[in-house]
Amino acid sequence: QVQLVESGGGLVQPGGSLRLSCAASGSIYNTYVMGWSRQAPGKQRELVAIMPSGGDTNYADSVKGRFTISRDNAKNTVYLQMNSLKPEDTAVYYCNAVIREAYNTRPLQYWGQGTQVTVSS
Repeated sequence: QVQLVESGGGLVQPGGSLRLSCAASGSIYNTYVMGWSRQAPGKQRELVAIMPSGGDTNYADSVKGRFTISRDNAKNTVYLQMNSLKPEDTAVYYCNAVIREAYNTRPLQYWGQGTQVTVSS
């Protein structure tokens, strides 16, 4: 069974930075897309950034120029560097990954448990 475990959330002042990490573990044959989404109170979950195994990244317009997604394929880990944080970035951040567990199984999407990011003075 595959598990995604996030870390790095917390409380930060406006203009500050945080770096989130998400490590995938378990039975992993291949990892395809890895990404981050977030959900603020009373709002729907929204995509923040995604990064296919090939490398091209996509960001939500609201975080372009401030957030950077990266991944370490050898460690099955994805990161989200968040700079110039704003109060509206406050949310629970979830990582997700599309992973094939074995050569003869189809890829499935997995989600982490979420990590709280609070931007407040």
